[in-house]
Amino acid sequence: MLTVVAFIVALGLLIAIHEYGHYRVAVACGVKVLRFSVGFGKTLYSWKPRRPRPGQDTEFIIGAFPLGGYVKMLDEREGPVDASERHRAFNTQPLKARAAIVAAGPLANLLLAILLYAAVNWIGMQEPVAILGTPVAGSVAADAGLKGGERVANAAFGGEAARPVRSFEDLRWMLTRAALDGKDLRLELAEGQGGATRAVLLPLSRIDTRDADAQLMRKVGIVAPWSAPVLGEVMPDGAAARAGLRQGDVVLSLAGQTVGDAQQLRDLIRAQVKDGRPVTSTWDIERQGQRLQVAVTPDLAGEGAARAGRIAAYVGVPPAMTTVRHGPVEGLWNGIVRTWEVSDLTLRMIGRMVIGEASIRNLSGPLTIADYAGKSASMGFTQYLLFLALISVSLGVLNLLPLPVLDGGHLMYYLWEAVTGRSISDAWMERLQRGGVAVLLVMMSIALFNDFARLLG
Repeated sequence: MLTVVAFIVALGLLIAIHEYGHYRVAVACGVKVLRFSVGFGKTLYSWKPRRPRPGQDTEFIIGAFPLGGYVKMLDEREGPVDASERHRAFNTQPLKARAAIVAAGPLANLLLAILLYAAVNWIGMQEPVAILGTPVAGSVAADAGLKGGERVANAAFGGEAARPVRSFEDLRWMLTRAALDGKDLRLELAEGQGGATRAVLLPLSRIDTRDADAQLMRKVGIVAPWSAPVLGEVMPDGAAARAGLRQGDVVLSLAGQTVGDAQQLRDLIRAQVKDGRPVTSTWDIERQGQRLQVAVTPDLAGEGAARAGRIAAYVGVPPAMTTVRHGPVEGLWNGIVRTWEVSDLTLRMIGRMVIGEASIRNLSGPLTIADYAGKSASMGFTQYLLFLALISVSLGVLNLLPLPVLDGGHLMYYLWEAVTGRSISDAWMERLQRGGVAVLLVMMSIALFNDFARLLG
């Protein structure tokens, strides 16, 4: 239920803001707006303002189908217009006014994203400290000499100046950007309490990033912040309980391999499988100051080659946390920067998918969005705000793409008109619209297929 509510609220808000951008600029340009609708299909609720704006008689509608919305303006191309109101029709407006009205929708989404990111910066968030967990064996981080337990103070890539890393989430964002841009990342690791640092270069340009999925961070090798290899709640009748493991046990080694942190312990447990069968291993543990050895045979999870060991116990303790909060000016500026970075990354990924350098499996549709809406809402208000900001950026950027059925396509028409001095002919307009609809349907089909593939396994 939470997923459905969070999804509907997110879509309703983002679509309303997008259409309000069109509506507000249209009104400012003197265009008569006939209808403002959030959603399509059967009208669930409609109203007209008691005190309408001068020259306006707009009907506001909430439709039953929430995946979209529209602003209907007076336009001679859609029906007869009285001569006394012709100056208020959209098609009679100067080119710059029409372009401003069309661009206002996507820009409203980008402005909303700035404000949402800024709000999160002002409210503040509890985030893990940027202390590295044990890197994945054979990963870029492991090959670079990282061992786990290092604290990242600063980071830089692509010729930028080093900037402070405030939290592990901040580091994860920089790792993602650098990897997807194919650039190496320079980490400055804090040494002790004296403020001295040492530099480590992560050659992320070597990573194949065609699939920007959950495996990307495993290729980098930095998956989670450092967490002590301590067992939490032990489920009855599970592998851990059968072996005699208890909550609070500190795992020192597993099958002779020293355990550095909880992430490494989880990886080692999953790997205790051979030829589709669980492997019994000896664990060295510390319990109330005493060292013990325990033989553990994990249960199996998954099917076929994806089979992995599990022990039915919570592994690890919450990592060290820090409050990340910014002042009014810094928070707003960081909101602008984050919106720009996400927009740039989105456009780069779309471009790479077009030329075949990135997999189309990175496209997501409404089912994935709904899933993340529910998950983010369950994690708290600020996480939901971050989700809204991300989707708002995506909506703004996608609508600016030069596809005929999108706002960006109409802006391309106006660019043609500005350069040539004449508008696109009706015949060409119809051809381009059909082509744009076809491209959009293909994209939506791929996105839905990817959604089902992710949700089903």
